[in-house]
Formats: sequence, structure tokens, C-alpha cells
Amino acid sequence: MLRDHDPFGQAIAPRKRRVGTGLAPRVVRSVLALAGRSAQLIDHREQPWASVTFSGARHTVVLRYTGWEACDDGEALIAALPDHEFTVPGALVADVTVVRTDETVLPQRTLEVELELLLLDQG
Repeated sequence: MLRDHDPFGQAIAPRKRRVGTGLAPRVVRSVLALAGRSAQLIDHREQPWASVTFSGARHTVVLRYTGWEACDDGEALIAALPDHEFTVPGALVADVTVVRTDETVLPQRTLEVELELLLLDQG
């Protein structure tokens, strides 16, 4: 498992990410199914969203890929997103956007991808 480092280079045990209740676990599972086995979930946030006619939530998912082959999986995820139709029971995925990508090569190739998904409530 990848470990984060503090500013002084000391290894820090990875924090466990808790996924909230409701649609959040379904969103994360759906993204991870497309992201591939080498994807590591770094963060998930959910923020309520509403317009005049719709309500739902905006989900932010951050994934990390470590190693050359894993980063290839991350690039494949980015390429697949425009044509992929997510299935999240109880919601309609109205939009998926790649908000940010960060890539480093040394000391080991790492790709971090931040996605934002807009889910509309069904019902």
C-alpha cells in the first residue's frame, strides 16, 4: 500500500477513507469498477446540489495510480469517461468531469486523477 510522507520525509500510515451513507458507496463502486484494479481511492466528498427543477449531489472522487502500468490504467480511465454511462441505482449521472490530473515521474511514476460527478435524484 502506498504511504504518504510528511514534510520531513517520514512515512505516514495511510488514512482510512470513510464513504458516507446513501448513494456515496454506489458512486465509489461505480467509479472504481471503471478505474481498474490498480486505482487507489484517495478521497471522496459529497456536496448537496440543487437547481430550480432538479436536486442531487456533486461527488468528487480522487484516485491515485502508482507505477508505469498502473498509470496506463489511469490514462485509459480518462479516455473512457466521455463515452461511459455510469449506472448508480437511485440516481442519474448527469455529468462527469476530469477536474484535475497530477503526474510525477520520479521517484516513481504516479498519476492522480480527480473526477467530479453530478448525480440527480430519481423519484
